[in-house]
Amino acid sequence: MKTEHSKDETFLMNVAESIGSTLGAIAAKADAAQRVITGGAKREAKKVVGKTKRAARTVKKSGAARTTRSAARKVVKRAKRGAGRRTKTTRGRTRR
Repeated sequence: MKTEHSKDETFLMNVAESIGSTLGAIAAKADAAQRVITGGAKREAKKVVGKTKRAARTVKKSGAARTTRSAARKVVKRAKRGAGRRTKTTRGRTRR
């Protein structure tokens, strides 16, 4: 009876090793596939960010954008200059 038991143990050990090795191979393939997928996603994200930054630089340098910013600065300057001239307020009126 002892010999049958050892044969059974050997058989079970071989089956367990086979199952373990198969699971290990599957896990390795799944890991490799995940790396390929996420690596591709990171690469695509970097491309999108680069294109967005490039577009922002182009818009920032465009003539229309510069003119708009310049006009806005002029308005602010004029408002500051005018605010500095006001000295007193008497009953709702501004005196100069």
